[in-house]
Amino acid sequence: MLVRLMYASRAAADLDADALAGIMRHCKEHNPTQGVTGLLCHCPASGIFMQALEGGRSAVNRLYLKIARDPRHTDVELLSYEEIAERRFSGWAMGLVNMSRLNPALLLKYSAMPVLDPYGVSGQASLALFDELVATASVMTDR
Repeated sequence: MLVRLMYASRAAADLDADALAGIMRHCKEHNPTQGVTGLLCHCPASGIFMQALEGGRSAVNRLYLKIARDPRHTDVELLSYEEIAERRFSGWAMGLVNMSRLNPALLLKYSAMPVLDPYGVSGQASLALFDELVATASVMTDR
């Protein structure tokens, strides 16, 4: 059974480009062996992470629990969890949103202010935002 889980969190400390690259390398090395795919968004200005994880229920649950215990995160909050018939982010062990290409108007479409605030919008709105980011080629990955 496939599931999609979306969560938000805040970085416990400032995260530089090298640290983010390390997270992405880890995802690309480990997620394929677990059958997990997804998309990650990190806003350097606010330190907010938003991530969608897709895969088998047990693998996604284990990964989310590991993330929730990771001391690099605070305020981990589940945004949505659903059984799915197919993946939306199957092309990536973990895609990364290119925040420099993000149009503030797109954020304003889904929230009260033109900032990334997954804590203030529904999980459905966050997923719709991710879908648009994929459609507008705002995702970086070396697959």
